Amino acid sequence: MTRRGLFFATLGTGRVFGRMIHGVVFCLLALIAYAQAPTPRVLVLERNEGEKRVRLPREGVANKPVEFILKVTPESSGSQHLVLGTQTIPPGGTVPKHRHLDQDEIVVLESGAAHMILGDKDYDIRAGGIVFAPAKTWMSLANTGAADIHLIFIYSSPGFERYLRCTSTPTGQTASPLSLDQLRACAETGRVEYQGLSSASAK
Repeated sequence: MTRRGLFFATLGTGRVFGRMIHGVVFCLLALIAYAQAPTPRVLVLERNEGEKRVRLPREGVANKPVEFILKVTPESSGSQHLVLGTQTIPPGGTVPKHRHLDQDEIVVLESGAAHMILGDKDYDIRAGGIVFAPAKTWMSLANTGAADIHLIFIYSSPGFERYLRCTSTPTGQTASPLSLDQLRACAETGRVEYQGLSSASAK
């Protein structure tokens, strides 16, 4: 074999070997990630059990405090397929217009009365009503009744719980109001967009 032939043969062998090494490294990283992922486990919670939190106030906005409980999350159950929680919204309370970029959402109204906008349509939801909103659906909610709304929210995959934690504090603790920049950063983390939050990729 000539020197030229030997050079190209060596070069070809090196490329093949390099691809093999790359493949082995990729497989090892995948195995490590799989090993570190939490194992799903059975979880049974009573009505008031779970990760209790309250939404933080926003600078310049007179919001009523909204309490919620994160119940099924990757941290609490090991599930990588859904997130579930409950929320209480006082009379006059609202959920601003937003859309989730990655998750479908189901809302179950346990008690109270709500006016919801889904896409370009208005709906009045009463106790026992169920709402399904595919990912990227613009939606908002207002408590139009005289009593608290108690609802269940379910997301088709994890992610939005990061926004919920970012914009809240554990019940009983206090924190400073969120600035618009902080809210935008939280929204980007949770893959949600809120109407009126410019340059945000968030709910």
